[in-house]
Amino acid sequence: MKERLQKIIAAAGLGSRRQAESWIAAGEVTVDGIAAALGDKADPATQTILVRGKKLVGRRGHLYLLLNKPAGVMCTRSDPQGRPLIFDLVPEKIGVLFTVGRLDMTTEGLILLTDDGELAHRLAHPAFKVEKTYLVRARGKLSQEHLDALERGVVLEDGLTAPARLDRVRFGGGHTWLEITLREGRNRQVRRMLEAVGHPVSRLKRIRYAFLEIDGLETGRYRPLTQGEIARLKNLVPERKNDRRLPE
Repeated sequence: MKERLQKIIAAAGLGSRRQAESWIAAGEVTVDGIAAALGDKADPATQTILVRGKKLVGRRGHLYLLLNKPAGVMCTRSDPQGRPLIFDLVPEKIGVLFTVGRLDMTTEGLILLTDDGELAHRLAHPAFKVEKTYLVRARGKLSQEHLDALERGVVLEDGLTAPARLDRVRFGGGHTWLEITLREGRNRQVRRMLEAVGHPVSRLKRIRYAFLEIDGLETGRYRPLTQGEIARLKNLVPERKNDRRLPE
């Protein structure tokens, strides 16, 4: 069955759909010896697909890991300053993985690693509003007015944030501790939201991704997802035959 090339490449674990599109646009993908164009479809079972000179080989199954990222680790494949990378925390023999979204260097906590580019794209896409919960330590004591503002949404340079859910708010030692749950994933969003109400974050840890909990997973360690967890994630971001392609 023919499918869009970027979807085939992502499903094979070679990269995200956006990466696949860039390779296609750069002429680095061929189908039966002919350079592909954006929008082309192919059947990997009957056609020869080369991606950057290498033959695309379908996988029997994908890999899904849940990792508890330490602070000070980068969610990138390289760093000119030589800082620790998240991919150094998993064995090289596992193969090429990429993260579902990112956590900034100083943020700790849960992040998914996978070679399933299609699922990763859908999980990270704002259209599906996958919940992420963070444990926050903010400087100073947040007033009820500021807590209400976070729940309603605050204005950032890229627009008004969606309403957030706050839980387990407590005060002590000149700080406010709270759990904040978001259904969108803007860059450094939690930090920027707290800065917007005048209480910069001094520690940030993602403790829940959708239904996946951090409990029992030590810092710097990872575990594979169970088949049941994988199925639940896929149910959160279903792909239907008549769906239009999600925008990037």
